[in-house]
Amino acid sequence: MAPFASRKPETEAAEDARGGVRLGEVVHRLRRQAGLTLSELGERCDLALSTISKVEKGQMSPTYETILHLAAGLGVDVAELFTGQSSPAVSGRRSVTRRGQGVPQKVANYDYEMLCADIARKPFIPLVTTVRAHSVAEFPELVRHPGEEFIYVLSGSVELHTEHYQPLQLSPGDSCYFDSTMGHACVSAGAEDAVMLWICSRVVPPLRG
Repeated sequence: MAPFASRKPETEAAEDARGGVRLGEVVHRLRRQAGLTLSELGERCDLALSTISKVEKGQMSPTYETILHLAAGLGVDVAELFTGQSSPAVSGRRSVTRRGQGVPQKVANYDYEMLCADIARKPFIPLVTTVRAHSVAEFPELVRHPGEEFIYVLSGSVELHTEHYQPLQLSPGDSCYFDSTMGHACVSAGAEDAVMLWICSRVVPPLRG
């Protein structure tokens, strides 16, 4: 899922995913609440002012890398950008997500369904991800960011591209664990979009370095 920002173009004309909270509106509200200008937030999260502005206006579908940078710059959990709501961190936590009731978010090349989004500051982020990209050429460059990731293919065929290895073909039931700092991208290798469970380790700011 799991999915990094200022130096690469991203898909324009973002649209709501199955009625989910608009990420741009959440980013705008949180930035205003923090008393930050676009330029100040850009410095905090290492993103271009124009990138943040387009995300806020819904003119760009950000990569997961960009979402991580925004969450770090705003000092919030990634789940809050998906849901628009903060959740207190308490002990003895439990969360259940029924089939199809996760929090949806459409980003460049992927459709995410965030699971157990009502719990903040989880050590990892579980996502059911629909892989819409069918060629690595759809990525301006391989994605990289701090952390580690685990993917498990649920349906379709996934081709995992990484900078240090040959492309890896994964079928339903196959899985892979990899270092997120290594450039990576997942594409659907079949005619249909692939679906997989994507688990990303939570990234603690600062992201830079």
